[in-house]
Amino acid sequence: QVQLVESGGGLVQTGGSLRLSCAASGFAFNNYAMGWFRQTPGKEREFVATISWRGGPIFYADSVKGRFIISRDDAQNTVYLQMNSLKPEDTAVYYCAAGNRWRSNQYEYDYWGQGTQVTVSS
Repeated sequence: QVQLVESGGGLVQTGGSLRLSCAASGFAFNNYAMGWFRQTPGKEREFVATISWRGGPIFYADSVKGRFIISRDDAQNTVYLQMNSLKPEDTAVYYCAAGNRWRSNQYEYDYWGQGTQVTVSS
């Protein structure tokens, strides 16, 4: 069975840092792009970052460029999101996802985790 398990969320002050992890199992991790998304109550899910497989490109939302870093460890089937210079606007539930189909300028995602809460106080 496919599993994506996020961890590392919590409460942090404005300007602080946090690192999220997503442990994947049950599928060919090395052949999937891994993405991070976030969502706040009553709002649409928002793309944050994606890292391709086999050394492919990395993509970031404009709102997090220069502050967040996505990385992956294929030996551990884990994707990370290092979040620096956090702002209250970053408060959301963060989800990781896996996909291997390219449409236009983005991936389509097959598998999703249950999310981890990130709260940034002002």
